[in-house]
Amino acid sequence: MSTSVTAGHAGTSGAASLAILVGRVLLSVMFILAGYSKLTAIAGTAGWFESLGIPLPAVAVVVSGLVELVGGLAILVGFQTRLAALVLAAFTVAATLIAHTDLADQMQQLLFMKNFAVTGGFLVLAAAGAGALSVDARRG
Repeated sequence: MSTSVTAGHAGTSGAASLAILVGRVLLSVMFILAGYSKLTAIAGTAGWFESLGIPLPAVAVVVSGLVELVGGLAILVGFQTRLAALVLAAFTVAATLIAHTDLADQMQQLLFMKNFAVTGGFLVLAAAGAGALSVDARRG
């Protein structure tokens, strides 16, 4: 049984499909929770966004919350996975460059590196696809 991940889903082995599913779950949870949190605390998050100099902070909260929530859910179920992974990779890089560039602060440095590792995970997912255990595979 091959463990290589092919461009299609049918060639993905059971072990590889399970690993991709676990990876999707682990990548998605943080974004689902963050998006939900933003959308249920718009005013507080908008205040933080404003302190970062983000224009139209309330609008930015809603847009970023929706990107995180919808993108995270898409990754979780494996729907339009390649596109969702690319969108979340770009979003994560942008958020990192906006909010986590004080590399003299060890916590900000850790968040900076963590976010780029997450971006790497999304790029791998964009290249590999959702695997056999996904909506994408069922759709065809």
